Amino acid sequence: QWLSDRKKRALQKKDVDIRRRIELIQDFEMPTISTKIKVSRDGQYIMAVGTYKPRVRCFDTYQLSQKFERCLDSEVVTFEILSDDYSKIVFLQCGRFVEFHSQHGHYYKTRIPKFGRDFSYHYPSCDLYFVGASSEVYRLNLEQGRFLNSLQTEASESNVCDINPVHFLFAMGTAEGKVECWDPRTRNRVGLLDCALSSVTADTEIEGLPSISALKFDGALNMAVGTSTGQVLLYDLRSSNPLIVKDHLYGLPIKSIQFQHQLDLIISADSRIIKMWNKDSGKIFTSMEPEHDINDVCLYPNSGMLMTANEAPKMNIYYIPILGPAPKWCSFLDNLTEELEENPESTVYDDYKFVTRKDLENLGLAHLIGSSLLRAYMHGFFMDIRLYHKAKMMANPFAYEEYRREKIRQKIEETRAQRVQLKKLPKVNKELALKLIEEEGEEQQLSKKRKQKNLPSLLKDDRFKVMFENPDFQVDEQSEEFRLLNPLVSKISEKRKRKLKILEELEAQGQEEEEEPEGKASDAESSESSDDEKGWVEEVRKQRKLLRQEEKLKRQERLKEDQQTLLKPQFFEIKEGEEFRSFKDSAKKQKLMKKTLEDRLKLEEKLGTLNVSDTTVGSKQATFKLKKSEQQRKQQEAEKRHRQERKTLRRSANHLKSRRGRGRLFH
Repeated sequence: QWLSDRKKRALQKKDVDIRRRIELIQDFEMPTISTKIKVSRDGQYIMAVGTYKPRVRCFDTYQLSQKFERCLDSEVVTFEILSDDYSKIVFLQCGRFVEFHSQHGHYYKTRIPKFGRDFSYHYPSCDLYFVGASSEVYRLNLEQGRFLNSLQTEASESNVCDINPVHFLFAMGTAEGKVECWDPRTRNRVGLLDCALSSVTADTEIEGLPSISALKFDGALNMAVGTSTGQVLLYDLRSSNPLIVKDHLYGLPIKSIQFQHQLDLIISADSRIIKMWNKDSGKIFTSMEPEHDINDVCLYPNSGMLMTANEAPKMNIYYIPILGPAPKWCSFLDNLTEELEENPESTVYDDYKFVTRKDLENLGLAHLIGSSLLRAYMHGFFMDIRLYHKAKMMANPFAYEEYRREKIRQKIEETRAQRVQLKKLPKVNKELALKLIEEEGEEQQLSKKRKQKNLPSLLKDDRFKVMFENPDFQVDEQSEEFRLLNPLVSKISEKRKRKLKILEELEAQGQEEEEEPEGKASDAESSESSDDEKGWVEEVRKQRKLLRQEEKLKRQERLKEDQQTLLKPQFFEIKEGEEFRSFKDSAKKQKLMKKTLEDRLKLEEKLGTLNVSDTTVGSKQATFKLKKSEQQRKQQEAEKRHRQERKTLRRSANHLKSRRGRGRLFH
């Protein structure tokens, strides 16, 4: 589906599987989108309407191809096939038009007073019932060729309607979330269901008033109602309460409801998902999520085939064998599905490479996310294999050389494996591998005595293969955890080191391996193991002492380094007009700011800067003395000194004047 037509034609010439691929109905599609799809009562014709331009297409199932196509003046809201074949069709169009088509083509066109949304055909009286943006239900009699008296309802608008095929009860779903049931014989309302109230349960979350968006009868007594908030309610007409309420959990309007009688299933669909569930228990049978939004769903009668009209040119056809057999015009599908079950094959995408988001970041192509070069699929993306190879070459130009070296190394290893080899240990975790080999030897001897089956070797197990190949898994014997958890590791490692030396010497010399390369008797080993068990506690204490000594040495080295480093003095600049007192003042201010208002007022009262008194009216009066800043205080002191100097000068001047006056009088 991602390939162009030219690419498809080229593949059809080369690939045998593509040539054998089944296209069930040729050109089963619309130019842009398809809105409604229906099957004629005889099962021979499938009719679909869509845009653009507005048109209807009829497909003949016996010929597996399109029979005819007719273009219309305006878009089709819904349509109905009145006859058993395609000879009588009624179209309700969005421009309030009702168009009638016969076998040869357009027959007649009329108009209804208000915009219509749905209609149903009452076979006994040949009446068409139209519902839409009005409180009235318009009736058009096809036998007399004239409009009859309309039905006056309590609803402001109606969305859907349906007529029961058994007793011909007319039901309509309103915008207020109610279903009104009318008897066409008496033209009176016989029942009213409040589906909006019943759709609200403890488990559902609903935003806004649920209106009725789908309606379908099943037999004489059952009726399914779909709401605009994504709930499906199943009713028994004898009760006003629903038998079961099924939530789609998407909050989208229900577009279609179908009944599957073989397995007692209800097939309900919104624009995103098709759900099949049991009508008695509500248990999900299966669900399907097409790539594009769904407009309508049609179940082919008495089969397991399902067709959908989508917001895409291609109309989808699904065949589910468990729902029923294939239709007679495509009975070969049953044989094909049986062969597919017997021989499951994995799909291989030759022209595309699957990459994750991390792979794109490594290749430097993360900026292509959202473009047409990447197609989202599951947890990653599909990209063209040519683009992938180019990006990989640019990201790592020496990748081919590394790949070539790795292949050569693997070939050499394969040739070495064919030779007569000694007991070869892996490059990583040699001591652990030697320990496992010893334990396996002991277990094999015990199993021979007890006549038990040998357990598989850890060294040969693929799950633990990386532990002996990747250097990241190397055991660090100098770590604190290893030394405390394995207090006897020193003595055991000495024995293994001796064995490793002997094995390495044998490998270097190319000699054959001896049965006991360690050169020690089993009695000596048993005596050593008993000594190890006795000295368990002593070894733990020794390890702890060593760890403490190492920590002390590290601390001493740190102290020496700290002493050697010279501390340089740091200087801070004080702003002009400010005076440095001490660091205690700032600390006092911070403590004072953390206190509550009540504590601060009490402190101000003690200092005398605040006076609280009762007034005659009964209220409180607080008098504050503002704190003067350092600059204001200095200015006031300077003014005070200036005033005192002027006073002294005046006094001295007055004193001199008085002396001069006395001297004149004396003379």
